[in-house]
Amino acid sequence: MPAPYITPEGHQAMQDELDFLWRDERPRITQSVHEAALQGDRSENAEYIYGKKRLREIDRRVRFLRKRLAAHKVVDQLPDDTSRIFFGAWVRLSNEQDEIMHLRIVGSDEFRPDKNYISIDSPMAKALLGKQVDDEALVRTPTGAKLWFVEQISYHGPLD
Repeated sequence: MPAPYITPEGHQAMQDELDFLWRDERPRITQSVHEAALQGDRSENAEYIYGKKRLREIDRRVRFLRKRLAAHKVVDQLPDDTSRIFFGAWVRLSNEQDEIMHLRIVGSDEFRPDKNYISIDSPMAKALLGKQVDDEALVRTPTGAKLWFVEQISYHGPLD
């Protein structure tokens, strides 16, 4: 079971998606399905068939979002010790090969590789939790272990 934590930004993004699907997308698709149904034979009406399929997808996503939003615990306060890595931290890491990595530890529903957001349930996040600047973190992954050094920690925004 993934950790139920989510950042305020992640919670708002999921709420915005739910609102868009429910208030904008679903009524628009429902109207297009209604118009397609008025054209007669539904068995060969691609607009009708696609519209019904899209409505099922929207309804499935709406149910998922409502369930997840109800289960989340929004973490909107800084930890007592901001010198250590906890949920919501932006972290700058380096390794012996002079590779630099910037990442943020977020909830499982916020995982975004393109933004370097990693899930709190990931091996990297588990290895980093509780560490502070100049600590080493040995990250064990299916491809092997790798040693990372904590260079910076921030709770106020991305690091340079």
